[in-house]
Amino acid sequence: MNQQYSAMRSNVSMLGKLLGDTIKEAQGEHILEKVESIRKLSKASQAGNEIQRQKLLMTLQNLSNEELLPVARAFNQFLNLTNVAEQYHSISPHGEAASNPVALAALFDQLKAKNFTNEEMRKAVDELSIELVLTAHPTEIARRTLIHKLVAVNTCLAQLDHDDLADYEHDRIMRRLRQLVAQAWHTDEIRKDRPTPLDEAKWGFAVVENSLWEGVPAFLREFNEQLEASLDYNLSVEATPIRFTSWMGGDRDGNPNVTADITRRVLTLSRWKAADLFYNDIQVLVSELSMSECTPELRERVGEDAAEPYRVITKQLRARLKSTLDYLERCLAGEPAIKPDNLLTDNEELWEPLYLCYRSLVECGMKIIANGQLLDTLRRIRCFGLQLVRIDVRQESTRHTEALSELTQYLGLGDYAAWPEEEKQEFLLRELQSKRPLVPQNWECSNETREVFDTCRVIAESPENSVASYVISMAKVPSDVLAVKLLLKESGSPVTLPVAPLFETLDDLNNAESVITRLLSIDWYRNLINDRQMVMIGYSDSAKDAGVMAASWAQYRAQDALIKVCAREGVTLTLFHGRGGTIGRGGAPAHAALLSQPPGSLKGGLRVTEQGEMIRFKFGLPQVTISSLAMYASASLEANLLPPPEPKPEWAAIMDRLSDISCEMYRDYVREQPDFVPYFRAATPEQELGKLPLGSRPAKRRPTGGVETLRAIPWIFAWSQNRLMLPAWLGAGAALKTAVDEGNRAMLEVMYYQWPFFRTRIGMLEMVFAKVDLWLAEYYDQRLVEPRLWPLGAKLREQLSQDIKSVLMISKDEQLMADLPWIAESIALRNVYTDPLNVLQAELLHRSRECDQSDPQVEQALMVTIAGIAAGMRNTG
Repeated sequence: MNQQYSAMRSNVSMLGKLLGDTIKEAQGEHILEKVESIRKLSKASQAGNEIQRQKLLMTLQNLSNEELLPVARAFNQFLNLTNVAEQYHSISPHGEAASNPVALAALFDQLKAKNFTNEEMRKAVDELSIELVLTAHPTEIARRTLIHKLVAVNTCLAQLDHDDLADYEHDRIMRRLRQLVAQAWHTDEIRKDRPTPLDEAKWGFAVVENSLWEGVPAFLREFNEQLEASLDYNLSVEATPIRFTSWMGGDRDGNPNVTADITRRVLTLSRWKAADLFYNDIQVLVSELSMSECTPELRERVGEDAAEPYRVITKQLRARLKSTLDYLERCLAGEPAIKPDNLLTDNEELWEPLYLCYRSLVECGMKIIANGQLLDTLRRIRCFGLQLVRIDVRQESTRHTEALSELTQYLGLGDYAAWPEEEKQEFLLRELQSKRPLVPQNWECSNETREVFDTCRVIAESPENSVASYVISMAKVPSDVLAVKLLLKESGSPVTLPVAPLFETLDDLNNAESVITRLLSIDWYRNLINDRQMVMIGYSDSAKDAGVMAASWAQYRAQDALIKVCAREGVTLTLFHGRGGTIGRGGAPAHAALLSQPPGSLKGGLRVTEQGEMIRFKFGLPQVTISSLAMYASASLEANLLPPPEPKPEWAAIMDRLSDISCEMYRDYVREQPDFVPYFRAATPEQELGKLPLGSRPAKRRPTGGVETLRAIPWIFAWSQNRLMLPAWLGAGAALKTAVDEGNRAMLEVMYYQWPFFRTRIGMLEMVFAKVDLWLAEYYDQRLVEPRLWPLGAKLREQLSQDIKSVLMISKDEQLMADLPWIAESIALRNVYTDPLNVLQAELLHRSRECDQSDPQVEQALMVTIAGIAAGMRNTG
């Protein structure tokens, strides 16, 4: 076994032993013995021992109701601790992170070998733009209080990772670890109440405070050191290669809990938290910047008598931040608040005096001081600013249509919703260019329409740079974009705010090119957008609509077409990627995902969503943040300087064929087979998921309706629970086999080795197949599904077995994940703990569905298994 993995397994073993001690003390010897017996049976089952597997099933089926919860909690906690050990391993100097600091340097060496000049590389660095959008999508199961304890466990692992620890230090750290493991055990894993949008926003701000605030300047420091060493170049102090935006409190698509008032409060809370964090920064600078020598420019600002000029500046800023904090606190409390004269409202008011101090220190020979805490604060101003994180507002296109329809009918102009597309565009453009208002002052409209206009008014009233863009979900036609522009105009909002159509379904992705082409043909619109257009590509709903193979090809073609349209028109295109954490929702290892996109897709910068639990896995610790940002930076630079090849016509033709075959099979199962929906609802905990208080948003876009109304997240979530992972593979492998049978095997192999897009698709299928488990999926059927539906499950499992062979034939690997041993090791490590939770979940679902009256112990244990399996799969939705 690799020595690196040995260290990780040693940590997993140690944490497991501490958890065992805690369980013994809390629940008694008999529960610990039961848990340990189940763990050993699971390990033997994983190794293929059928006798031990049957013993595992019998043991879990025969647990009493009183034993269910502690056993479920034990394996859930095992998985949480395993994830901590794995996350630490990714940043340990003795683990995966051993190569992290040199990753960017290796890229620069690679670029130099390909004859890129330093000037070309510097230009690419200067143009680097990475905007990560934190969403409130309900896929983070763990409670915040539990997450804090797990972070503290990670800290202890880092403290132990030294060869020269004194015995007393080792004992102290181990004592702390025992306390943390015990605290976690005695803390409920599952929230009792569904979070509000305000709670979600506070969680997002906590990520900034606890990780990003330190992680971003630390990354920029490391990045700068790599640039100095490789290119003899320094990042300018003003450089803003990284920015963060949030959907928390702004994403109202299908979420009636996000109102205009909520958005207003979140914007205020965000500014309060920013003022609080900068106040703490300035406190440190007041303490540190005690120097007396300064430039004439700074001396003129503070006066001749100031003995400590830098402290004069920082104390003035501290006073302004305190006034700003007090004012915003009163606003949040709903108290009367008069704006103080020294209120900070513009980032330049914070930046300018500190940058003056920075330049003075550098010019006076104190560069080492300037490049300490002061530089970190300046970079935080550029990245976060007084708004902390900007927000996107997102709303579904029909809500805008309905609001305008109500308005035109009130004005006696007819029903806007019923007009042909050309007539809508003519009306919208005429009103957009009109100097008179369209909306009557005292118009009494419906609550739904008032909410649309109120949201636009909140945007109008918010401080500059607080709102990043307006995203239109389910956008289909040019009028969807123009309608939002008109609503913003009528509410007094800046019409120049970027409005991003989100193309989600297969048809919408295929029509994206014609929509943007039409918009760019309108002179008024071109002048308005200043030759910059943002378009969001939806991954979740397109995959749910057509299956992953057809969706990924439609996403690729849509991006490629949009890149070419905008290049032809001289418009800078920013593609906004709405990726989920899972393969079924567009998720992939980010480096591979970015390098598999069409050439030119990152010219306008990278903008991508980070969702749910993936925020914690990528940005939950400052060190992990550094690693994640380094990966994004290197992938963006590589994609722009060494873009992937254009697909050959014959490759595109095969992809068209694969797309058609896979989509047909996927839709035949999901839409046409009458037994599919009953099978889905019986074989997965889909209906029980509604009891889990995940996020503020309802699981369905409409309260009534079937699978078609189900959101992509619970759709994926449910299938990942029973380990069939159906949405992430159905149709894809069958399409590959058909292409091979039609004589295209050699071509597919060439595509795999020469085309990053296709190689990534195959790699993602391998990762999914490494997580599926056929015997567990079959066990769910036997325990939960009526016998008449068993043939459907058997047919799907047989298809899956065939698909695995097809994928391995193309990749020429003997086993799944052969080229990614670290991920394969990680999956295998967690499966020992996940498998018992799966068996237990099937048993709990069986008992829950058999009983007329719910047993609270069974219900609680079921929720814990859902959380545990989510932790085991590492990506819930």
